[in-house]
Amino acid sequence: MTNPLERFHDDVRFHDEWHKMVTGQTYDASYPPFLTLLSETRKAIRRFNNLDPEDTAAMQEALQSILGKAGSDIQINQPFRCDYGCNISIGNGFFANFNLTILDEAPVSIGDKVFIGPNVSIFTACHSVIPEQRRDRSEWAEPVTIGNDVWIGGCAVILPGVTIGDGVTIGAGSVVTKNIPPRVVVAGNPCRVIKKV
Repeated sequence: MTNPLERFHDDVRFHDEWHKMVTGQTYDASYPPFLTLLSETRKAIRRFNNLDPEDTAAMQEALQSILGKAGSDIQINQPFRCDYGCNISIGNGFFANFNLTILDEAPVSIGDKVFIGPNVSIFTACHSVIPEQRRDRSEWAEPVTIGNDVWIGGCAVILPGVTIGDGVTIGAGSVVTKNIPPRVVVAGNPCRVIKKV
């Protein structure tokens, strides 16, 4: 996807709201250019999800156009969903099974040789627990960083602000609420360290 900052280079408010969004400040999620970008990304995702899964060249081209950075030898099984796409960086040798969802209001950085099971969700978007503050669509976002050689089991949920170290294995169904050190196996809700490897 074209860098939104280049596309809206004359829109001062866009730059201000976008900067707030990707740096963890409260921003206006209902700002019309944001809604336009979200709609355009959904259309691009729909095109990707409707491609012939045997047409790997077209799938790679589509992913390269959606993601901010996509390394070599990446595979994402359809369907895949994300919000902006341009805030997602994926390293080399990446594999994700069906129904990967990434809400990339803040940057999501994924290292090399990361494997993700089906129905995994990665969230950066945050909402107030105070109902009155949610009504006006004010939000903030916190980045997610996933190291190299990480395995994330099916139906796991990665919450905003989490950093996952290199060589981590996350058990199926885990809810990751805190940072995870390198080379451990974690599982549970909230997930906890089971053993070191």
